[in-house]
Amino acid sequence: MNIHEYQSKNLFSKYDIPIPKGYICSTLAEAEELFNKIKADSLVMKCQVHAGGRSKSGAVKIARNIEEIRDFFKKWLGKRLITYQTDSNGQLVNKILIEENAAIDKELYLSAVVDRETYRISFMVSVNGGVEIERIITKTPNMLYKIEIDPITGPQQYQGRELAFKLGLTGTQINQFTDIFIKLACMFTDLDLKLVEINPLIVNKSGNLICLDSKLSIDSNALFRHPEFNKMIDSSQEDPREALANKFELSYVSLKGNIGCMVNGAGLAMGTMDIIKYYGGQPANFLDVGGNVTNERVIEAFKIIISDNNIKSILVNIFGGIVRCDFIADGIINAIKKLQIKLPIIIRLEGNNSELGIKKLINSNLGFTIRNDLIEAVKYAVSAASENK
Repeated sequence: MNIHEYQSKNLFSKYDIPIPKGYICSTLAEAEELFNKIKADSLVMKCQVHAGGRSKSGAVKIARNIEEIRDFFKKWLGKRLITYQTDSNGQLVNKILIEENAAIDKELYLSAVVDRETYRISFMVSVNGGVEIERIITKTPNMLYKIEIDPITGPQQYQGRELAFKLGLTGTQINQFTDIFIKLACMFTDLDLKLVEINPLIVNKSGNLICLDSKLSIDSNALFRHPEFNKMIDSSQEDPREALANKFELSYVSLKGNIGCMVNGAGLAMGTMDIIKYYGGQPANFLDVGGNVTNERVIEAFKIIISDNNIKSILVNIFGGIVRCDFIADGIINAIKKLQIKLPIIIRLEGNNSELGIKKLINSNLGFTIRNDLIEAVKYAVSAASENK
């Protein structure tokens, strides 16, 4: 689960991690009132979307007068922002963060992620912070320094100092960084985070460290421990199909192909997509209905699939283990009758009650194409998609 920059900084403030003074605005009137109240020489305006690359797209700008604020809000508020991290539709700008303009002396980089190989939280720093960090790290990976947190002992002061030395910090800056490091590590575990990225972490003209920009991702599997995070969800930043899938506990990722896929089990779903690609097809989605399938969820799965206008055929690949194939067959039949789907539908059922499920599909007289062999099912789906233009 991703959240906005201003929401990340609200969490930072609860852990006393230094951030610029900022205000979130949903309307131009709020921004005008704020400018008149603060009376600062300059302010920074930042469009709030779940994507990076805002600066390069002109969605982060310094305002020195009320006219520049008005121009920025008229340009972006309620509009869609396209960056190198969004798709061609971009993401909707509903809010704009206005912050005090920091006097930057140095830009650094700090992040923390869960390392899947070592099963530990990994902290990374670089002396090269700012908008070019990805290019710099790609070209000079040796400029990225890394330490891992032992889950038993937790973050240690010496680790914070070690990273501070790597960043070239001196004097009180070392203590400031170590304090940020310890608090960030505690926050990471307390809130079940997957990623924290502070880019840039700046040293201002007064020699103090401030987290100027932040990106934070929460482990969706841990949301039951943090019901307060549900209020932070911004559905306007999600693919509508993915948002609907989450509502019905379906694992869905939209792709750019023309063969709709409905599969049970993440591994089988990935394998099915690989085989589709191997035989010259293009999967339009990853959709795992899981093991606890209900009639309603099957119908919703088909709704999500056919909402993509690029779909030319649908491949259903079910291996019955926990889930019964005859139960899936009932759901498919009900979905087709209710949704009046006219696309070619190729179905492969294997495992628990598969023979009964296939019999039900055939007796429905709905024109399903049944294949027992997965390769044959895939080949037919690819062929049907290419013919159905």
